[in-house]
Amino acid sequence: MADIKVGVFGANGRVGKLLVEDLKDAQGMSLSTVFVRSSLNFAIDPSVLVTSDMHTFLNACDVIIDFSLPDATERLLEEAMQTPKPLVIGTTGLSTHQLNLLKSASELMPVLYATNMSLGVALLNKLVYQASVALEEFDIEIVEMHHRHKKDAPSGTALTLSESAARGRGVDINKVRVSGRDGNIGERSRDEIAVMALRGGDIVGRHTVGFYNDGEFIELNHTATSRNTFSKGALRAAKWLVEQESNLYSISDCLEL
Repeated sequence: MADIKVGVFGANGRVGKLLVEDLKDAQGMSLSTVFVRSSLNFAIDPSVLVTSDMHTFLNACDVIIDFSLPDATERLLEEAMQTPKPLVIGTTGLSTHQLNLLKSASELMPVLYATNMSLGVALLNKLVYQASVALEEFDIEIVEMHHRHKKDAPSGTALTLSESAARGRGVDINKVRVSGRDGNIGERSRDEIAVMALRGGDIVGRHTVGFYNDGEFIELNHTATSRNTFSKGALRAAKWLVEQESNLYSISDCLEL
């Protein structure tokens, strides 16, 4: 069987560069093309097609992996709906409109959307759900830490974790999420789920979900020590996705969690 031809969208980004490197050693996959808005800011094998033409990009690969910015992802989704292609989307900070566009695209092609591509975070989401069900009297607080350059807050991973916690409690996260406390705001309400963001240095990513009660507490923690966790997870997802029917998938579907 021929190698799966992978297109990287957002190659100039931190994870995009890692995808280009990891694909050199990937089994059953190869980098066929990268999309750039203007120019690539690093050297690449001359056999790889570098293009700023979306139509050319879409037609040069079997599957696309996207770690870019929300507006760029929006354009990719719009173009892909004209030329359907399996899409692995790892861009965070998507708006409601962009999420709806993602769902519409998944009716025409298989789309895997994950705010975090790591196996550990996928398992953490499952554990958070289970703990939320079991520890119904406990307060839930989520803290995420990332490098100083991260643009969206709270992180997409933290928001997904909060959704897992809310699902376990049977509440609407949009009605109970708190992402800041300041001043004399009164006591913590019973149902609220806090999601707090810290930024500094070169922290790749750290997420802690705490369950706090009188006399005891439990904290579930995941720390990413390398961005290769995300790039290799995305490659695993891409290899799985090319065999799937049109639908919207999560990283948990890929890992069968």
